Amino acid sequence: MKKSELIKEVAKRSGWNQKDVKQLVDILCDTVKEELKKGNKVNFIGFGVFEPVKRKGRETKLPRTNKVIKIPESKSVKFRLSKRFKTYLNSK
Repeated sequence: MKKSELIKEVAKRSGWNQKDVKQLVDILCDTVKEELKKGNKVNFIGFGVFEPVKRKGRETKLPRTNKVIKIPESKSVKFRLSKRFKTYLNSK
């Protein structure tokens, strides 16, 4: 599902107009991104937890040339599904 499809579906289910829903989705996404950048977890009870993680830098070889390159340390995000959501996904 694309962001635009999500906005249409939320507008349809809520009765709100798409402009207001888009603004809400944008604010929600921006807030989650800002908190993760600060190093904070973002927990949606019943859905899951977004958690920032650091990936260590490392050296690796390029298969074609056997040249060793350095991959710098980087930040990423891990998502853990809540037990309730996992149960929902696996129900029939």
